[in-house]
Amino acid sequence: MSDLEDFSRHIQDRIWSLRTLLDLALLDSPQGKMKKLGEELLALEGHLETFEICVDKKEQRLKDLKELQQWSLKHLQDVEHLKAHVPPHLPVKSSSSSGNQPETSLREAAGQAAPAGSDRKSRCSIKEMEVITTQDFDSIPQYMKGRVSYEQVNAAVQSINAAVAFKYRIVLQPAKSLSNQSRRLLQRFKNQEIKDIKGQYFIVEEDIREFTQMKVDKRFQGILNMLRHCQRLREQRGGGVTRYVLL
Repeated sequence: MSDLEDFSRHIQDRIWSLRTLLDLALLDSPQGKMKKLGEELLALEGHLETFEICVDKKEQRLKDLKELQQWSLKHLQDVEHLKAHVPPHLPVKSSSSSGNQPETSLREAAGQAAPAGSDRKSRCSIKEMEVITTQDFDSIPQYMKGRVSYEQVNAAVQSINAAVAFKYRIVLQPAKSLSNQSRRLLQRFKNQEIKDIKGQYFIVEEDIREFTQMKVDKRFQGILNMLRHCQRLREQRGGGVTRYVLL
């Protein structure tokens, strides 16, 4: 603002000069003094126009700075919100990072099913449920959430993903490469399939019990309801079996 202040002082000096000339003109008004007074008035008018342009530019700059400040504050709030709500569970490509793993004997049975190359290919093609975001969790009605926390919901998501990964590592492998135990599991999986969900990934409660450490209790049933609300899975009943289909 120093340039604007200097310009303002310059105009004030010119005004003082005009007042002096005007005082002198009142006492004695020869033609030369009147001409000088007119020149000073014209010069002052030009300075005032320049001053107005300068003020307009400063006002526009101030407006731009205020808009930039509001934009910066908004993004700062967004960043602070993200920092405060970073989910402890993030989507992963491999189920090996899940905290709930299948029982050792079953895991070994599945691990013996096929060569390493084909096993990696099977894992890459297995569908996973996306974790619940904080926005998803906030959209769940309170009566449905009860005392279940955001972390507990995503822990269940990881358990479901672990069960799905274990099941479909067996399903996607050639039957002739499976151990006897894996073949019995494969037959069970096939018996649970129905035409309404053919080609879709699903599990049943028995899979959760056998392949993870998650308890299938009342709280877990409540979490399943929340996952349905968030459109992560749906139920498909038939033949006395409830299937949880990944969306």
